[in-house]
Amino acid sequence: MKKIGLIIRREYITRVRNKTFLLSTFLLPIMFVLLISGTVALAIKGKTSHRIAVMDQNGYFKDYLKSDSGISFDFGPGIDSLNYSEKNCSAVLIIPVLNEGQKTILRLKYKKQLGLANIDDLEKRISSAITDRMIFTKTNLTPARLDSIRAAADIAELKTFSDEGKDSKASSQGLSDGIGYACGFLIYLLTFVYGAAVMRGVMEEKTSRVAEVIVSSVKPFPLMLGKIVGIGAVGLTQFLLWIGLIVLLVGVAQAFIPQELLTEVNNMQHANAMTSASTVQGSEAARQIFEVKQSIANTNWILIIGCFIYYFLGGYLFYASLFAAVGSVVNEDPQEAQSLLLPISMPIIFSFIIMSIAAQDPGGSLSVWASIIPFSSPIVMMARIPYGVPGSVPYWQLLLSMGFLAGGFLFTTWMAGKIYRTGILLYGKKPGWKTMWKWAWRKQ
Repeated sequence: MKKIGLIIRREYITRVRNKTFLLSTFLLPIMFVLLISGTVALAIKGKTSHRIAVMDQNGYFKDYLKSDSGISFDFGPGIDSLNYSEKNCSAVLIIPVLNEGQKTILRLKYKKQLGLANIDDLEKRISSAITDRMIFTKTNLTPARLDSIRAAADIAELKTFSDEGKDSKASSQGLSDGIGYACGFLIYLLTFVYGAAVMRGVMEEKTSRVAEVIVSSVKPFPLMLGKIVGIGAVGLTQFLLWIGLIVLLVGVAQAFIPQELLTEVNNMQHANAMTSASTVQGSEAARQIFEVKQSIANTNWILIIGCFIYYFLGGYLFYASLFAAVGSVVNEDPQEAQSLLLPISMPIIFSFIIMSIAAQDPGGSLSVWASIIPFSSPIVMMARIPYGVPGSVPYWQLLLSMGFLAGGFLFTTWMAGKIYRTGILLYGKKPGWKTMWKWAWRKQ
């Protein structure tokens, strides 16, 4: 154990003192925040407005098609399908005579694609216009009266609550989705990054013949285990530092919020912290901040962070040992590892794909089973946990997943240790997974 501790200490200190580690730890969160802020700003400022000419053979769409800053409609008589571009219109909408109960094709002609979101929005506006027209003809309600009724009816706000037996807590589906996706993505990314670091470290020691000197005093399995644990500790340290930096950046961001707005939010919290923000007097911005704070306060961060650490370490140990096994059999040419990495990387990639499904449907059968199988559970389970335990994730599923993952990384570490013991001192021959599998089950 003393030798394993020395190896862990060496791997940890060597990488923590590295400039790459320091830069990625402190600059990555800042770059991430700037990237998100820049993307949002560009999305807002770069949103294109479209002016669409309408050729209506029915004669009533002018009164029912709603325009806004994104899409506006031009019913000018001088615009047609030939000159709409010259009239500064992005497209022309051709509406033939519509007969009730009969499906009719409307045509949209353009020189430049409007985008899928704009097409969907346009379809909804056309359907809404047809519905309003039918209501008017059957009930004699004017468009203005219909709009006023809809505005008056907009009085309901749906809030979600997690049922936890005698108690229930307010929840936010958007926040749960974001946290689950972020946690799953981090485990996916860190597993690849630090698993590859383990493989490169083993390859460097083998190709430089350093391993031959080290194994003279340390057995191959403790050497591999110490390297894996040491690099894993580096990843955990980096994650904890990221949490601290994110908390610090959030605190700094609050300093840019106007004091009047913060006072308004505090008054709303003191007035009724457990009810919907819409029932408390305040501006729209204050209500949005109030709801975000409520969602963050009702999130079980201790459970999420604790599970993240467990699943990160479990997933890392599960795959890092396999990365180390590949590194031990690769010779001077690093490209030899590419064919051997496919069986390792594909389950990680598939887990990331399933994670995107689990974040939207945490209770689905695919999400449940993928969160229990050790090959995918580190990434998929973290997409489900923010939705609630034991609500969306029953205790038996969580415990079964943790147990299988613990057994999984013990098995892969044992198997990789057997491969490592033979492969680290083997030169010249390029074995495949079939040969490596024989090494793992060979009696020594």
